[in-house]
Amino acid sequence: MSRRLGIVMDAIDSIKPWKDSSFAMLLEAQRRGWDIHYMVLDDLYMEDGISLARTRDLQVTDRREDFYQLGAFETIPLGELDLILMRKDPPFDLEYIYATYFLEQAEEQGALVVNRPQSLRDCNEKLFTREFPQCCAPFRVARQPDRLLEFLERERDIIIKPLDGMGGRSIFRLRLGDPNTNAIIEAVTDHGQRQAMVQRFIPEIRDGDKRILLIEGEPISWALARIPAEGENRGNIAAGASTRGQPLSDRDRWICEQIAPRLREKGLLFVGIDVIGDYLTEINVTSPTGIRELDAQFDLNIAGELFDAVERQLS
Repeated sequence: MSRRLGIVMDAIDSIKPWKDSSFAMLLEAQRRGWDIHYMVLDDLYMEDGISLARTRDLQVTDRREDFYQLGAFETIPLGELDLILMRKDPPFDLEYIYATYFLEQAEEQGALVVNRPQSLRDCNEKLFTREFPQCCAPFRVARQPDRLLEFLERERDIIIKPLDGMGGRSIFRLRLGDPNTNAIIEAVTDHGQRQAMVQRFIPEIRDGDKRILLIEGEPISWALARIPAEGENRGNIAAGASTRGQPLSDRDRWICEQIAPRLREKGLLFVGIDVIGDYLTEINVTSPTGIRELDAQFDLNIAGELFDAVERQLS
């Protein structure tokens, strides 16, 4: 009997299959003969304490156009699935949190959810780094402008960003004396109503913001360095960064060793960390990307390694 995969993701007609990590996972699941049940957030609901979803069978083809085919709608209890991939992109808002409660009930019924729903709630991608201060550059999290300004005065050159962003959104570099300082702090904190993170600026961003993928706490041996575009400080592909694969450094591997036990403990099976220079800056647990680019450059099958790990857990 075929194993059953459910995937919660953004609308499949909105993705770019040649660079989408969720699509790489779907291709691998199909190659292994899994039945695939496709869902978006709207499809999830709960009745009498049981999580259900309106799903559609999905078939995929590895090409740029006409790359998927959907079947008829079917309503199923989520707990009947063998594996659920939670691949909905941020924002990490209340609707995302509600979805994790639905998935947690499915987990209680025996489904393996990647990543564990409670850990998705617990591990903010910016704040989770606090557990590993030995890996991080100095940072502060606050909503009061004076506390952020104090950090800027001390460090003189910093990055400020919201705690719930992705793709480089609302990330700014601030240098002491910048005339836009107050306006930027007001924008990022919503006039002191939202927490923001400030970090010491790391000049090695010029060499790229390295995305390192880990499966069961073990890193893939190649990082995807995202090189900021001319005049940019953000190493985000969505902000125009170019990409270059490169082997992990000794420091990269040390950082992975530091965080691996905690990732395993929290059921974070597939994680993407961001490293600039020698410093850990984020731990991405929601929908890490980079599979397709690394596979293409180094003839890898990262989704295959992920499904090997999944099948070990299901056996």
